[in-house]
Amino acid sequence: MSHAARRMHHAIARAKTGKVVAEAIAAQASADGAPVGEPYSAASGAPPKLRLQPLNTNVSLREQAYSALKQAIMDADIYAHREEIRLDERQLSQAFGVSRTPIREAMSLLEQEGFLRTVPRRGVFIVRKTKKQIIEMIEMWAALESMAARLATLNASDEDIASLRHMFDEFLSSAPAEHIDEYSDANIAFHQGIIRLSGSHLMGQTIENLFIHVRAIRRLTISQSDRAARSIIDHMQIIEALEQRDTELAERLVRDHSLNLARYVEKYCDYLD
Repeated sequence: MSHAARRMHHAIARAKTGKVVAEAIAAQASADGAPVGEPYSAASGAPPKLRLQPLNTNVSLREQAYSALKQAIMDADIYAHREEIRLDERQLSQAFGVSRTPIREAMSLLEQEGFLRTVPRRGVFIVRKTKKQIIEMIEMWAALESMAARLATLNASDEDIASLRHMFDEFLSSAPAEHIDEYSDANIAFHQGIIRLSGSHLMGQTIENLFIHVRAIRRLTISQSDRAARSIIDHMQIIEALEQRDTELAERLVRDHSLNLARYVEKYCDYLD
């Protein structure tokens, strides 16, 4: 198995079996009286929890707190709840096992990058985008990922392209809807995989800030309107185009796949406003 393929395999494994060794939830949860750790949906009153782990005190705590908190934000389903998620320094400090200083510094950096925002007298919140902004981000993603697919037909090895197909082996004998959480993880890993196969480090960096929002919307909508079944058909067609090194077709299929998501959000996701 190639290095790239191993990375994809491990990404899916981590998504499937992620263990929460410590957790912090939004301070708003306490204010609302929401039970800790209960399931939530776009219509529920319980905000999502963040997946957090204690930090290694032998390494720069600020950088560790920044990386860990950013990953937790990216992993959170920030659009599955109607309200913004409020972060609490004390709870984060307890979950990470460090003082508030590196937490505060990490939150400041994340605010500068647009992941968080401070509301006077209310606290620090994970940024949510409006429906219009989400659609624009998906359109930007479609442009970048379609170019990544074009580059993948030129740069990626046969083995690395084949690794995309193996992501969906377990869903070919049963409907994706029967394993929707696992399929959602594979779906997200697939789109990340196309970006990696482009061989463009800059493209990966450019798309990172879009990923937190596009990933959350993909996860939220994949179980709706039989989108999972249509999604796997699209994925197989994309993989075939990549395997055949059909540059124009691969680029078009990837672009259309994401633009279909943008159209779905436009038509059905009024709860984002």
